[in-house]
Amino acid sequence: MTPGLILAAPASGSGKTTVSLALMRAFHRHGLRIAPAKIGPDYIDPGFHSAACGRDSLSLDAWAMRPETRADLRESLNRNSDLILAEGVMGLFDGAADGTGSTADIAAETGWPVIMILDVAGQSASAIATLRGFATHRPDVQIAGVLFNRVGGARHRQLLAQALAESDLDIPSLGYLPREEGLALKSRHLGLVQAQERPDLEAVLNRAADWVEAHTDLDSLRARAQAGHALPKSSDWRSLPPLGKRIALASDTAFAFSYPHLLTAWQADGAEILPFSPLANEAPAANADAIYLPGGYPELYAGLLAGNQRFLSGLHEAAQRGCTIFGECGGYMVLGESLTDAEGEVHQMAGLLPLRTSFADRRLHLGYRRATVLSNTAPWAKGTPLAGHEFHYATTLFEGEAGKLFQAEDALGEKAAPVGLSIGKVCGSFLHLIDRAL
Repeated sequence: MTPGLILAAPASGSGKTTVSLALMRAFHRHGLRIAPAKIGPDYIDPGFHSAACGRDSLSLDAWAMRPETRADLRESLNRNSDLILAEGVMGLFDGAADGTGSTADIAAETGWPVIMILDVAGQSASAIATLRGFATHRPDVQIAGVLFNRVGGARHRQLLAQALAESDLDIPSLGYLPREEGLALKSRHLGLVQAQERPDLEAVLNRAADWVEAHTDLDSLRARAQAGHALPKSSDWRSLPPLGKRIALASDTAFAFSYPHLLTAWQADGAEILPFSPLANEAPAANADAIYLPGGYPELYAGLLAGNQRFLSGLHEAAQRGCTIFGECGGYMVLGESLTDAEGEVHQMAGLLPLRTSFADRRLHLGYRRATVLSNTAPWAKGTPLAGHEFHYATTLFEGEAGKLFQAEDALGEKAAPVGLSIGKVCGSFLHLIDRAL
């Protein structure tokens, strides 16, 4: 099995993604076949991973994925790779509201050692106390090394090295990374500005690799990777059954939030994926029997989408011929009647569902969800249990008469009102689906 490492931090904002990308690109430049992974629900960071390594980054989710799904994804990471590098989510021990789903849970399950990335700006010896706490908090999680990030200079580095040497911790320092403001990644309301929107991305990745190579012992870091625990045997690899046999997939910067593991599973199940770009005013393939509108940033392109009649007419023609049309989050909003942008301007959308949404009055909706299919006309059988994640700022202004798609509950098992809408074979919700649920 391929050896792996998990790159984690005490909290979000520690520079975890920048350091992870720098390491991925540095090893990739040295000729290693890096298999990147992202722990937790995330579409944006994996896009950067893929750019750094030239290979799809796969998600590993300890809350929303069945053990069989995670085992299948680990097997995929093992194929044709020399080193697995998995970026953690939030802080090492942070997860869902029920206390599960953390990076530490994946570390314990896989047996991959953890490299801690510590933001040491404004501290020196205190960072070692933080490291000790993380190293001793869970005996089933191995901290194999530390990277000190945002080091202020030679004196700061000396104080950190001395404090670590005088401690009783058997954890080596693998690098002292100086502050490098030029590597900061720009953000917006759902996370980083997407990789495909950065024309300077190659230059940034190479600068980051230069930075990490100059200040990190890459050989020692790689030597701490371990193959981890054996993979459990299971034939139940199927994730969500495919939407159809020929699935038209909306795919551009407005509709970018689709998981590679789902698309790959659908293809393995015999489905053909037919990408098209709504932003380029492309219609879904006329021979498609299903259309998938994933989430993304349609609120940023609402005016353009409203004017793309070839795209919108294609949706209507597909609905008329009985095509399954499924929208998630942003895709769900586009299936509605209107979308109000951040400036308060109302844009007409497809009008296939009685739904009006707004990005002008923003409110965060965030968290894991379990969902049970309520509609007989949904892509999956009524009663099918599903797991996913909700993360958006849009508000619902109006929901008209239509069937409800899901009965949802949060990570604590508290039921919410039924969510999503379904009319015939057109349906959607704000949930990003990840896997079948147990």
